Amino acid sequence: MNRIRSFKRGAADGFPICLGYLSVSFGIGLLAMKAGMTVVQAVILSLTNLTSAGQAAGIGIIAAGGTLLETALTQFVINLRYALMGLSLSQKLDKSFGTPQRLLVSYGITDEVFGVSSAFEGKLRPEYMYGMILVATAGWVGGTLLGALAGEALPASVTNALGIMLYGMFIAIIIPAAKKDHKVFCVILIAVGFSLLFHYAMPFITSGFAVIICALLAAVAGAVLFPVPDEEKDPETEEGVL
Repeated sequence: MNRIRSFKRGAADGFPICLGYLSVSFGIGLLAMKAGMTVVQAVILSLTNLTSAGQAAGIGIIAAGGTLLETALTQFVINLRYALMGLSLSQKLDKSFGTPQRLLVSYGITDEVFGVSSAFEGKLRPEYMYGMILVATAGWVGGTLLGALAGEALPASVTNALGIMLYGMFIAIIIPAAKKDHKVFCVILIAVGFSLLFHYAMPFITSGFAVIICALLAAVAGAVLFPVPDEEKDPETEEGVL
């Protein structure tokens, strides 16, 4: 009975994520159709890659005829943060989590699922994570399906306008952080500068590799220009008191 109750609670906590995903993944569906993919292909892509940035980059590479290596490297760089999120959540897992459960849950760790899970009081049970991920994934895939169907039915002028939603989401992610910290703003400008350089000065470099290189160069520049200072040592620790 505890398992059922835990699953229901996870599903309830995942419902707001589901609603948010519906609108965002709608833009993914439109983007996939615009790139020449079918409805089935768009849904499979959405089901196997739960990340808006990863899917958007992947669709762009597919549309440009990129290689599998290019696609794999791009996804690795963009989605590397999820590995760190998984490591963080591993500290909150209930003892009932075995290796199969960990592997299954790792499929659905997204920014929003991580945020809700981190705020959860107490240990995380497998059933709770299953419920949240199932509902959240349904919203993501369902939104992609609706967007893909709309892309088939609506005229190009309308789908092009609706497709801006996805890029609006990306802007909405970085603007608050940029306003709060000028260092983040500078790193964003560096990434934009590199992106423009590749687009206009080195068009022979494909979009996928350009994303990888820009992300790495901007990250390195941010680390060099704005290093995070070490935390001040505790005076008691310095004196040898543990």
